[in-house]
Amino acid sequence: MKKYEGLFILNVDGSEDAVKDALEKVNAEITAQGGKIENITKMDKRPFARTPDKKVTSGFYVNIVLEVPPSAIEVLRSRFALNPVVYRVMFNTGVQAVVPQEEAPVSAEASTEAKA
Repeated sequence: MKKYEGLFILNVDGSEDAVKDALEKVNAEITAQGGKIENITKMDKRPFARTPDKKVTSGFYVNIVLEVPPSAIEVLRSRFALNPVVYRVMFNTGVQAVVPQEEAPVSAEASTEAKA
């Protein structure tokens, strides 16, 4: 299994219930392909800069980190293309956890040596 990051644009009204139902459908598709979801980050509803379809002018953005077999990505893309709730989806590979580095306190000796 390989780790992927999926950016989903959902075609929902933005209410909490609609977003929850849409995410349950997305989760069901991913688990049906033998994958598992590690993290879901809900963003917010944003208007599109360009609207090719005048019916859909904004979407609810969700970032999902998941683990699936590499062969399942194409199947998921085709399944999400048929789902009217998922407006767009993009998968990225090579996802790594972002760990903030702790800054070490600078000693007085190190700061004087750096100036010299």
